[in-house]
Amino acid sequence: MIAFAWPAANIAPRHVPIGVAGSAEFVGQVTQKLDQVQPDAFDVTSYADPGQARSAIENREVYGAIVAGQPPTVLTAPAGSTAVAQILDTLGSQLGRAHGVAGPAPTSTQVVALPAGDPRGIGFSAGSLPMVLGALLTGVVATLIFSTIAQRLTTLTLAAVVAGLGAAAVLGPWLGILPGGFAITAGALALGIFAGGATIVGFSSLLGQPGIGVGAALLMVLGNPFSGVTSAPELLPTGWGELGQWLPPGALGSLLRSVSYFDGEGSGKPLAILAGWAVLGVGLAVIGAARRARVVDDHPNAHEQGVPARTILADASVRP
Repeated sequence: MIAFAWPAANIAPRHVPIGVAGSAEFVGQVTQKLDQVQPDAFDVTSYADPGQARSAIENREVYGAIVAGQPPTVLTAPAGSTAVAQILDTLGSQLGRAHGVAGPAPTSTQVVALPAGDPRGIGFSAGSLPMVLGALLTGVVATLIFSTIAQRLTTLTLAAVVAGLGAAAVLGPWLGILPGGFAITAGALALGIFAGGATIVGFSSLLGQPGIGVGAALLMVLGNPFSGVTSAPELLPTGWGELGQWLPPGALGSLLRSVSYFDGEGSGKPLAILAGWAVLGVGLAVIGAARRARVVDDHPNAHEQGVPARTILADASVRP
């Protein structure tokens, strides 16, 4: 309960990367005002013109920007984070009333908007939990039903592909939540589900049944609440948002945003993280299977001696 309630109750901007486009004087005024309003809330990058600021937003380098003009303009990307976009809109109004940025109230422009099928991003956020549960359940079912690593990984692969295709069809063409290409969306979903499921299979193979709990904790207790899918990693308590991006749920959320809304920009890191978890899970599964095989080889007459199979397997789970 704490893992879910604590981050949700402490949502606030913490070093959110934004841009300011204009003269050095304008950039200085805005930066000073930001420090006065909320110290350490924003990391400001200056740009010479609005075009550079727009490009930075589209490339997922910043969440938005404040552009000099009469009136100033606030550029946002709700597709990157509706929560940050709302914060920037409110911030623009505050700056418009500030002495350092006098004149007409700033206007707001969405550089990367959400699709018409999900204008508030609620569907994207709501879809994150089923994806995590799907990965978790796939790994658990494969572990409990099948006895060999080959069977478990084959089942996990097939389930991830089917689930990825199904989820892409529902969230894409049907509901219009993920407007990116069907194949790349399905691939991202399948990789995320496989990475999460492989985590369960890997730890359970290495540690036995307690490994299921370890994998579930990584996905649900840490991964889901700190994924930043419903807000943004920079809005979560310091350090925890970054941690969430290194776990499968957070990496999958970031990857889906990139391929669905930003033409793949910023997809490299989450793609590598998910691939890393997939490789780790498979590697742990292979190591666990090798340990079990070695213990069985060390007890060739175990059944004749009346040693239960579960005793042998328990020994395999703890032997180095």
